[in-house]
Formats: sequence, structure tokens, C-alpha cells
Amino acid sequence: MASTFDESEFIDTDYESSKQSLGLGTVTTTTTMSAQPTPASRPPSREEIEAKVSDAHSKLAELKRAQEQLERERAGLEEARRRRAEFQNGREEMLRHLTRGATMLDEAVFAAKRDAEQMSKSLTDMREALTKVEALREDTWTQENWNTELTRALTTLENARMEWNSARLKWPVLDGAMKETTKAELDARPGMLGQIQGKNFMELCELGLALTWPVALAALLGSGVIAILLLRR
Repeated sequence: MASTFDESEFIDTDYESSKQSLGLGTVTTTTTMSAQPTPASRPPSREEIEAKVSDAHSKLAELKRAQEQLERERAGLEEARRRRAEFQNGREEMLRHLTRGATMLDEAVFAAKRDAEQMSKSLTDMREALTKVEALREDTWTQENWNTELTRALTTLENARMEWNSARLKWPVLDGAMKETTKAELDARPGMLGQIQGKNFMELCELGLALTWPVALAALLGSGVIAILLLRR
């Protein structure tokens, strides 16, 4: 009697169970899925590129603002450095000038005080001399004392002259005042004396020639006549 063929008899159930437990049955499925692109390997989309460009522009704008801020800070620091240097140089310059100026003015004040004291003494002596000269009154002299009074008056005048000359040597302002007074007096003098005073050598020569040319001409003519008479002889 023929036996019936059963395929299940040739299947190893233990092998099939172990193959399923090891995942061999899903090899085809896994290989098919790995062929699809992953998010990390696919190219960026348009939206992603635009987002990156926008982000880059934002970062550039932020860097530009930071650069401008740094430029402003640098300009401020340079201005502060310049003003600091100007302050230091100006302070040193003013200290140098003011110190020297104060020293010079101190010396000038001391000299001025000394000159003022000496000038005050000269002024006192000149006033005393002036009082003595003003006290000389010739109309008070008598026949008996005029010789003595004259000697006393001459002595007073000599002392006053010495005082005056000493003051002129000490104080040039007196000498300048006297020159101006003398010039004014000479300009006010009438006649030939006023014309002669104050002229230099060339001006005096021209004035002398203008005054003496008639005499010189007469002498020249006389000499010519005498020479002619001598030649005729």
C-alpha cells in the first residue's frame, strides 16, 4: 500500500525556529530599507539653504555692528590719548614758563623796590636842595654881609648842582627830560643863535658859506686885479 507524501515531514522545525530567532528571515526587508537615503546624507532643501543664508546675513550684520562699536571705542581711546598728551605737555610747559616768569618778576619787584627806595631818597635830597636854592634871596643881602652871603649862596648852588648831576646819573629819565627841555628852549630862541644851536657840521658849513660868500667873492676879485697889475709890469 502506497504511503501518502507529507512535505512537513522534511521540514526541520528546530532549524526554522532558530533562523527566525536570529532574524535571518528579515534579511531581504532590511537590505531594501538601507538602500533609501537617510536625512543626514540627503542634499539640503531650498528652505534650509535660505534659512542658512539668512542666518549668515544676521551674523554678518552683528559682526558689522560689533566692528563699528570697536571703531568708536578706538576713536574715543585715541582722542583720550591725544587729550592726555596735550594735558601733560601743556602742564609741563606752563609749569616751566610760570616758574621762570615768577622768578623774573620776583627779581624785577625786588629791583623796583630797591630803585624806588633810592629814587625816594634822591627825591628827598633834590627837594631839600630845591628848598635851599629857593631860599637864596639876593634882595636880603646888605652891604655888610653880601660877600659872606654870596660865598654861602655859591656853595649852596654847587651842592645843588652836585645833587642834580648825581640824580641824572642814577635816573636816566631826568637826562631825557633835560634833553627835551633843552631842545625846546633852543627852538624858542630868536635870532642867529637859535638858528646855529642844534645844527650839525654840514648845516653849519652851508650857513657859513651863505653868510661869507660876498666877502669871499670880493677877496677873489681883489686878488685877480692885483695879479693883472703885476703881470702888466
